[in-house]
Amino acid sequence: MKRILVILIFSVPYYLLLGHSYTIKASNTTLPFSTVSFIYKKSIPILNEPFDSTLIAPFFAKYPKLKYLKPEVIKLYRKHNYQFVWYDRNGRNEFADLLYSKINNLDQEGLKIRVPYKEKMQTIFQDYDNRKESNIEIELLMSSLYFFYFNRVFKGVDIQKTQELGWYLPRKKQSYVNRLDSLLQDPSLINKKDKDLLGQYYQLKEALQNYRNIEKKGGWSPIVWPKKMKSLKPGDTADVVLQIRNRLSITGDLNFDSKKNWYDNELLAGVLHYKERNAFTRDPDLLPKHIKDMNIPVNEHIKTIMVNMERCRWISPSLTKTQQYIMVNIPSFNLTYFKNGKPALESKVVVGKSLNRTVVFSGQMSEIIFSPYWNVPSSILRKEILPAIAKNANYLEEHDMEWLGDKVRQRPGLENSLGLVKFVFPNSFSIYMHDTPSKSLFNEEQRAFSHGCVRVARARDLAVAILKDDKNWTPEKIDAAMNSGSEKTYTLTTKIPVYIGYFTAWVDRDGSIHFYNDIYGHDDRLSELLLSDLL
Repeated sequence: MKRILVILIFSVPYYLLLGHSYTIKASNTTLPFSTVSFIYKKSIPILNEPFDSTLIAPFFAKYPKLKYLKPEVIKLYRKHNYQFVWYDRNGRNEFADLLYSKINNLDQEGLKIRVPYKEKMQTIFQDYDNRKESNIEIELLMSSLYFFYFNRVFKGVDIQKTQELGWYLPRKKQSYVNRLDSLLQDPSLINKKDKDLLGQYYQLKEALQNYRNIEKKGGWSPIVWPKKMKSLKPGDTADVVLQIRNRLSITGDLNFDSKKNWYDNELLAGVLHYKERNAFTRDPDLLPKHIKDMNIPVNEHIKTIMVNMERCRWISPSLTKTQQYIMVNIPSFNLTYFKNGKPALESKVVVGKSLNRTVVFSGQMSEIIFSPYWNVPSSILRKEILPAIAKNANYLEEHDMEWLGDKVRQRPGLENSLGLVKFVFPNSFSIYMHDTPSKSLFNEEQRAFSHGCVRVARARDLAVAILKDDKNWTPEKIDAAMNSGSEKTYTLTTKIPVYIGYFTAWVDRDGSIHFYNDIYGHDDRLSELLLSDLL
């Protein structure tokens, strides 16, 4: 009896392995397989019989729009010894269906792009009768579309195009070959927030859904501002208040629309919240420029959110994991110094005007210079200083400047264009951060006035914050060095990463989305590039 049981136990798997015959079709080619076996790698059933690797070239000849993905597809199958990855013992696996669903809903990721061979995919996934038959053409198509999806959703447009758009922040480099194994084992991972995407991406994704819901409900109607009305102040009554209330309630700046035509405290709170979210000075008066901003259509805000989701794809989350770093956002005219994962200091900044744009890049702050000289750049010397000298022989002396060889520099002091302190992070763009004697410019809403460098409103506080843990410095020593009138350079014991970015939409820590003016026109160029793939 025991002998019979042993025979039965060993005969069952032999029957399962050898008792079936499968046919694999590929581009008018039929490959008969007399046996199909399975191996289990991390609980993933994979067809263990390798397919003919020479079939890959004809596949990409038939599907040329996917040819740019060929190197990644080959890398994937070399890793798996040219075994099938999209089929298990039951036919096409679960992740194939989930990926197909994701590809059909790319708009949820802020993408409106043409999916190559979408009709072919529809035909495949609507044919339920053939889903159990292993097919080499479908196998290679699924692998190609896997890389298409992950490259577009997680990586974004290629580095060459982003540099053409003036983006020189470091791009993340990653491969999605190894990622597929874990997704095949647990397909639900594709729905989880990914560690390779900046957290801001997911916050913008939620904002995108919110604004699309607003769009589905009809958006908002333009506010008609009375021609003779110069401003609207708290306490005023007017019919236009009804329109303003309705507009602010739609975007959540007001909790509800009371239908009152009176500018009361309730409306004031909504106005201040709106102004804060849209880069306006937080004062109570409403002016025509504010109404003009409120009248921007909802679809324009949607486009702005999509553009900034794309920018999030280019940044590795690891950049913000360092112990300390400085982030400057050009459109918001703001600097934040992060330490131990938290904001240690925020400051208004002045950035380059349109003709002298501040570059989007990163560097390592290595020095702080107290009481700095300003070495006048050759372009400013040629275009501004020399013509001024020609008109006024005493120009240099009146501006505390001097010749140094064939160059001009401004001596340290209260009137020095760099102010009393300069923060150096060497780069090929000759950009740095510094103090300024022109403090009044920080009161402006739009602060694009410099020749490209970043002027910091709280420059002294930034120096104190950076050197807080340095035993060589105290606030008193910093003040003395800044006002000594003698240039002193201090090399930091630890370099600090500095990121100068460009985001026109950003969700804050409270979950409110902020919109900023596209001062350099970068949004329009990027949007054109993204929407060039529209259906």
